[in-house]
Amino acid sequence: MCLAIPSKIVDIQGVVGTIDLEGVTRTINMALLENARVGDYVLVHAGFAISVIDEAEAAQSLDLIRELAEASLAEG
Repeated sequence: MCLAIPSKIVDIQGVVGTIDLEGVTRTINMALLENARVGDYVLVHAGFAISVIDEAEAAQSLDLIRELAEASLAEG
């Protein structure tokens, strides 16, 4: 199973992007996307931005991921 995490682009330098996820920044490869811009939300998998998504979809996905994490901790 693959999991792609929604993240906001905060910087792009060539094919290297910097994303922010809940205050944590990471460097990713942007080579698979031609039209992504700073401020866009992208799905990130294995260090690559694979798709641009809208902010509402990103928020909904992040809420679901948080719920799953909380449920997992509650079981633990």
